[in-house]
Amino acid sequence: MVVGRISQSFDFFVFGIGCVLAFPAVFFPFASELDGVFYSFAVFALAFIARPLGSMFFLVVQRYIGLPAKLTITLFLLGMATAGTAFLPGYGSWGWAAIAVLAVLRFVQGFSLGGSWNGLASLMAIKAPKDRRGWYAMLPQLSDPIGFILAAALFAYISASLSHKEFIDWGWRYPFFAAFAINVVALFARLRMVVAPRYVEQLKERDLMPSPMGELVRSQGDNIALGAFAPLASYAMFHLVTIFALSWALLFTQQSVPDFLVVQIVGAFVALPCMILSGKVANRFGRRTTLAAGGAMIAVYSGWTALLLADGTMHGYLFIIIGYALLGFTHAQAAGAVSSNFRPEFRYTGAMITSDLGWLIGAGFAPLVALALARYAGVPYVGLYLLSGAIGTLAALWFSRRSGGLPND
Repeated sequence: MVVGRISQSFDFFVFGIGCVLAFPAVFFPFASELDGVFYSFAVFALAFIARPLGSMFFLVVQRYIGLPAKLTITLFLLGMATAGTAFLPGYGSWGWAAIAVLAVLRFVQGFSLGGSWNGLASLMAIKAPKDRRGWYAMLPQLSDPIGFILAAALFAYISASLSHKEFIDWGWRYPFFAAFAINVVALFARLRMVVAPRYVEQLKERDLMPSPMGELVRSQGDNIALGAFAPLASYAMFHLVTIFALSWALLFTQQSVPDFLVVQIVGAFVALPCMILSGKVANRFGRRTTLAAGGAMIAVYSGWTALLLADGTMHGYLFIIIGYALLGFTHAQAAGAVSSNFRPEFRYTGAMITSDLGWLIGAGFAPLVALALARYAGVPYVGLYLLSGAIGTLAALWFSRRSGGLPND
């Protein structure tokens, strides 16, 4: 499970880092560097729009041909979209067609990722002992900082080893080739698990099978909304300390890209023990309490965003390190939140759609919005944007307590 999720995270971060370091020059050379990043971030967001559409489409596919066949198709599409980006000629060769194909490939990447949902996180959460659910909810989430570490390390090494012209001409393509290779490994790892009779049997025993979307919305609409907004602070923070922070360093500071990527890698390593700590805290005090504490800390942190981003290199590095620590603590329980508030017969589909909506609302447009706010309104507004995510999390948790959703176990 972790191998498969690492491959998906690696794919997305390779594309996200490419949006900052390569795509403005390769696909948008007619625009200024800033506008090129804006256009790249707009393409980046397409995957998050496509993700819930892919989830709903492949639910139907799964009913007819089964989970193993569905996973084969979705991971194959994901790999082809990634490899297609690696081979795609730039604007200088294909003109506007290159931009159109890039947008299609990004949409396919998100569409296939939505279809790759397999219920493993949900199964782990409900099979775990009640006093260990926070720990088991945390384990799949470790894949996200690990995926970023791998993507950032590869880009840092390549950009440090090549001249800027060599990197733009061909060097940026190598991480996409690596992502395709990792996808092949992930495909076989996932198939080996989901075709095991014991796995299929446990899915059925725990009612982790697809349910009709219309029935889910009618009977569990409140839980969908709560599940989508509960992890909002974590999802908003996710791309602010990764993709947006890199664009800010490139556009508004004189920092070396490889050096800044190394700082982000250090931050991702800091996130890992914070995620482990979150699992232990959630075991003792409950997942809802842990998420609320994380949301409150992110709200406080948002007030320091302007100072940390506007006051020199060291403060920018603190923005990254502290942000990653808070991200690790909150993100560790995001999956636990969205997979525990549905009735058993709706848990598989409900956890899937709330995860998709949470990523769309909280993370899909975060780099674009944050960069626009920093450039046209001022850095303090980036903090307000992050604060809005924290408020969304705290409000969802408050309503969930009153309605009985998101159990605190």
